[in-house]
Amino acid sequence: MTKIRWGVLGVAKIATTKVIPAMQRASNLEVAAIASRDLSRARTAAEQLGIPKAYGSYEELLADPSIDAIYNPLPNHLHVPWSIRAAEAGKHVLCEKPIGLSVAETRELLAVRDNAGVKIGEAFMARTHPQWLRAAELVREGRIGELRVVSGYFSYFNRDPKNVRNIADIGGGGIMDIGCYPITLSRMIFAAEPLRVHAFLDRDPEFKTDRLASVILEYPAGHASFTCSTQLVPYQKMHIFGTTGRIEIEIPFNAPPDKPTRIFVNEVVEEFPVCDQYTIQGELFSRAILENTEVPVPLEDALKNMAVIERILASDAGR
Repeated sequence: MTKIRWGVLGVAKIATTKVIPAMQRASNLEVAAIASRDLSRARTAAEQLGIPKAYGSYEELLADPSIDAIYNPLPNHLHVPWSIRAAEAGKHVLCEKPIGLSVAETRELLAVRDNAGVKIGEAFMARTHPQWLRAAELVREGRIGELRVVSGYFSYFNRDPKNVRNIADIGGGGIMDIGCYPITLSRMIFAAEPLRVHAFLDRDPEFKTDRLASVILEYPAGHASFTCSTQLVPYQKMHIFGTTGRIEIEIPFNAPPDKPTRIFVNEVVEEFPVCDQYTIQGELFSRAILENTEVPVPLEDALKNMAVIERILASDAGR
């Protein structure tokens, strides 16, 4: 086998506008099928994206013996259930973040993965982007002295009551949707898990979702802090501070696929060539299947990230 044949569950916007077109530019995979509970929507997406097969149910896609791996961009509450069904069907799974709704759910998925003997990973594409790999390398090399602080912001404005991000019962809210990014990236930079967690959340009175969150994570070597919001002006930035220097990631999460990206190391700019982090993610995951190596963000890491999310939500609940 030289290429991994992928199937996609659903026609979510992130899949049809970002992930699938990017994956189609990878050399070691083929997006071979897409499914929707509405066959006409699946056929439309397949036609627009040049995907050979379209299915009118998720079950049909999982039953296709020619499909090696599944990309799961369904709403948060469907991440674990359909990833489990895909694994039980013998498919490898790349699941959108957050991996699920709880640590308990994630443990269930991990057990199914081990029993099925497949690979399952969380789709934190930013962690495979060259700018973040370089930032982590600079920290390890001591270019900013002793690491002490990671801080950042991530926000957008969305008050559409039908949007899944604004429906509390299915995993909506800012921490689940975008707060998970500074969590996973601070864990990556500190190469550790937080000792203590403090959070302040403001909830939308109508949706009951967290619309504004300010969080402090205490690590063995220092602190991480971030603010995220689903009802603020769109913005994103991450800073890393050491005892003798600093790193700024200009566009840390939604790195553009069509222009170079930059990080600032003290007063020096490091520029990275044009690349698509979704293409990189798909290539690395497919390579892990082909070469039987670890996926970029394995379930063990996803479990740790979910544990921090739970602690954040519990910290605010105790106020």
